[in-house]
Amino acid sequence: MTKQSNKIKYLVIAALLSSIGIILPFLPFKIVIPPASYTLGIHVPIFIAMFISPATAIAVALITTVGFLISGFPLVIVLRALTHIVWALLGAYILKKNGNILLSLKTAIPFALLISVVHAICEVAAVMLFFLGGTSTMSFSYILLFIGLGTIVHSLVDFSIAVFVWKAVQHVINMPVSAKIKSK
Repeated sequence: MTKQSNKIKYLVIAALLSSIGIILPFLPFKIVIPPASYTLGIHVPIFIAMFISPATAIAVALITTVGFLISGFPLVIVLRALTHIVWALLGAYILKKNGNILLSLKTAIPFALLISVVHAICEVAAVMLFFLGGTSTMSFSYILLFIGLGTIVHSLVDFSIAVFVWKAVQHVINMPVSAKIKSK
C-alpha cells in the first residue's frame, strides 16, 4: 500500500464519517433544551475518527460542527460542538501513542472516562462563555448538571456505540489506524 493510497483512504473515510456527522443533527431522535442538546450517536463518527488518526479526528470534529450550524441549532450548541476538536484530538494522540488501550476493559474504561470528562469540561466552558457574557440566565448548577454531567453520560454512551461499530469495521479498513479492538 503506497503512502498516497493511504492518504486517499483517510480522506474518503473522513468524508464518510463527516457526512454521517452532518446528517445526525437533522434526525428527530434528540432532546434540545438550550444550552443542552442530546442527539443519540452524534459523537460516534468523531470517536471512530479518533480511533483512526489525529488528522481524521480533527477533520471530522470540525466538519460535524457544520452539521449543527446548518441544522439550525442555537449558536451556544454549535460552539459546544466546536469544542469536540479538543477531546477528539487528545484521544487520538493518546491512541496514537498506545493503540492497545481499547483491547482491555482495564484500560478502555479509564480512557473513556478521561475523554468524557475532558469533553464535559470543554462544553461547560463554551456554555460559561455565554453565561458570563450575559447572554444566558442559566445558573452555574444547571450548567454543571445538564451540560457537565449530561455530557459525561452522553459521551460514554456514544463511546460504547463507537467501540461496538469499530469492532465490526476495523478489519475492513486496510490502512494504518491508531486503535485496535479485539473481535471474536
